[in-house]
Amino acid sequence: MTKEVIAPHAVERLKGLRSQGSHEGIFTSDLSVNEFVMVRKAEFEPLGLVVGSCIYHMGIQYGSWNQNMEMDVLSQAMYQARELAMSRMEQEAIILQADGVVGVRLEVKRMEWDQDILEFMAIGTAIAHRSGVPGFKGVGGKPFTSDLSGQDFWMLLEAGYRPMEMVMGSCVYHVAHQGVLRSMGNIGRNTELEQFTQAMYDARELAMERMQQEAADAQADGITGVQLHEGSHNWKPHVIEFFAVGTAVKAMEDADTRVDALRPQLVLPVND
Repeated sequence: MTKEVIAPHAVERLKGLRSQGSHEGIFTSDLSVNEFVMVRKAEFEPLGLVVGSCIYHMGIQYGSWNQNMEMDVLSQAMYQARELAMSRMEQEAIILQADGVVGVRLEVKRMEWDQDILEFMAIGTAIAHRSGVPGFKGVGGKPFTSDLSGQDFWMLLEAGYRPMEMVMGSCVYHVAHQGVLRSMGNIGRNTELEQFTQAMYDARELAMERMQQEAADAQADGITGVQLHEGSHNWKPHVIEFFAVGTAVKAMEDADTRVDALRPQLVLPVND
C-alpha cells in the first residue's frame, strides 16, 4: 500500500464532515473548548478530525556489546513508519480542502500479537481560514501540520509567523555495556560514566540534527515547541530511541510590525 492510500471507511467518514468554504455536514475535533475558541479567534474553522495509521514490522539489528552505535535499521524504520502515518493524515486533510492541521499527536504502541510490530498513529484537527485567504498552506502547497495547541497557534499568527510543517528527527541507539571490572570499580564512588554520557549525548544530537535538516529543507525560519522524547519500545536492554519533534515556522511580511504591537496582559486566575 502506498502512502497516498487511506482506508475506504475513512473516505466515507470524511464525506460527512465539512470542507473548506462549506457549512454542510458537521465538524469533529479533539480541540479543547479553549483551543476551539482561539482557533476561531484566529479566523480559522475546524473541519474534522484527521487520522493516519501505519502498522510496521521492525527489522532486526544487533549492536556490539561494548560499543556505542546507532541502530540505523531501527532508526530508518521508526522514521519511515511515522512518515507514512503523517502522510495519510495529510491526505485526509487534503480531501477536506484544509489549510492545515493543528494539535497533531504522534503515538506509538506495540501490538500484543508480535513484539516486532508497532502501530504508528498521527491525529490532529484539520482547519481552514474562514474567508479562504490564500497563503497559509505548507510545503509544496500541502496543508501545514503542527503540534501547536489552539492558543499557541493563535499567538503564533498574532506574532506574524505561520506554521509550515511538523518536523522530526529520530535516532535509535545502542548504549554500550560497561565491563565487569569497571562496574566493580565504581561501587561506592561518585564518578561520571563517560561512555554512557557520550552515547546519550550523541544520540540526542543526531535526532536534533535531523529535525533541523527537515526545517531547513522546508525553508523555514525556525522551529517552535521542540520536544525531546526517549523510549525503548520494549527493545533489548541498552537500546533506546531519541525522538525530536517541533513545528517549523516562517515569518510573514509584516512579522516585525505585528510582534512589536503585541502587549503582555496581566491575567489573574479565579480558580483556587
